[in-house]
Amino acid sequence: MDLRIFTEPQQGASYDDLLAVARTTEEAGFDAFFRSDHYLKMGDVSGDPGPTDAWITLAGLARDTSTIRLGTLVTAATFRLPGPLAISVATVDAMSGGRVELGLGSGWYDDEHHAYGIPFPPLGERFDRLTEQLEVISGLWSTPVGETFTHQGDHYPVTDSPALPKPVQDGGVPIIVGGGGPRRTPRLAARFAAEFNLPFSSLDDTRAAFDRVRGACEDAGRDPETMTLSAAQVLCCGADDAEVARRAEAIGRQPDELRENGAAGTPEQVVERLQAFAELGATRAYLQVLDLSDLDHLRLVAEEVMPHV
Repeated sequence: MDLRIFTEPQQGASYDDLLAVARTTEEAGFDAFFRSDHYLKMGDVSGDPGPTDAWITLAGLARDTSTIRLGTLVTAATFRLPGPLAISVATVDAMSGGRVELGLGSGWYDDEHHAYGIPFPPLGERFDRLTEQLEVISGLWSTPVGETFTHQGDHYPVTDSPALPKPVQDGGVPIIVGGGGPRRTPRLAARFAAEFNLPFSSLDDTRAAFDRVRGACEDAGRDPETMTLSAAQVLCCGADDAEVARRAEAIGRQPDELRENGAAGTPEQVVERLQAFAELGATRAYLQVLDLSDLDHLRLVAEEVMPHV
């Protein structure tokens, strides 16, 4: 199983904080460093020094790292126009030497939209816009060099675009679609995504979501085996119960609750949890790290968990 580190910088992190985590992620041998794409803190934290833009920080990390993959889980379709987003992601892909992945979702956190003047349409329209963004971004990237791309859309019409720049990695930038939506999300994943991700869900809910995505692939005439399935879980690992409790307290959570709802406990317990997701078909796990100052947490997981999953 690929293990990826997943961060939530809107809770309070500077670029230097993210760089320290990304470099530790790389040095420890994890597969990737991902970050959320949010503009407002959640919960009872300060959020200082304030939000950072996902694709600007990933551009910096593209130059400040050399091997790990980089991406968003997930960029909100409400935040950016699809044409400029395709340009930004392709640019960061080139800056990284082909290590970028794009997670794209409909957007859900209304408070951050109000806080920064971003329109927040109703859910149905957000999914319509997400669908069209996926059509535009995929179309721009797949248009042969020297040809133009046109899209007749209700929200993002495109006319005679040169469809440049292109991603540098073979096959283009992998797109990740995720979430627990029972109908439209699986269909979008089957149509556009290299990977389907289900975040912060139980084993039963994960099994049901994976089955829906496999079914959507079959309905679309796609081999379900071509879809990477992944899970995201909050991480709280300690060498013993005392260390687990200390790390849980640092992020304002209870050890027992984390063991039930996340990848938490001793290394053996975290391995057992990840193996349970692997049995459902997950070949990748995103480990949400909430205390970005605790780099020893990453090192422990790399040494005691990674070799066993």
